[in-house]
Amino acid sequence: MAVAIKALNARIRANPVSDYFCSTHFWGPASNFGIPLAAVMDTQKDPEIISGKMTLALSGYSAVFMRYSMAVTPRNYLLFGCHIVNFGAQMTQGYRYLNYWNFGGREASLSAKAKEGLSQAEGALDKTVTQAEGVMRDAAGNVKSKAEDLAGQAKAQADRVTR
Repeated sequence: MAVAIKALNARIRANPVSDYFCSTHFWGPASNFGIPLAAVMDTQKDPEIISGKMTLALSGYSAVFMRYSMAVTPRNYLLFGCHIVNFGAQMTQGYRYLNYWNFGGREASLSAKAKEGLSQAEGALDKTVTQAEGVMRDAAGNVKSKAEDLAGQAKAQADRVTR
């Protein structure tokens, strides 16, 4: 069995493509790509949930490992690509964090949410007023029709009495 495994390993290592595909130079960065993918997806979320400390730590981590990927022999371009994507995403998150918490983004966001809430409340109030006007018109029509019926009945009784 050991001989078969050695023969299979020798056959894999003889082909440069399969040798690379079966190495840690491929699978390390491939499995590490979850971090930059998550960072890129997080750029679409609310900036209030961004952790400034974690963003700084991940930026430093990516910068160190970009350097490491070029220092090893052979150079690991896939690892470099993984960390340059993560570094870019973390820098974007860092800008969003600073803009939201330090440069007035939070106040602008809260102001926009307040205006949106106010316009929704005004819309709901207008809808309620329109509904109330409709109910009042219907009630006035009903009262008028009942009054006309009662007036007709009173007139009919008055005519009977006077005859």
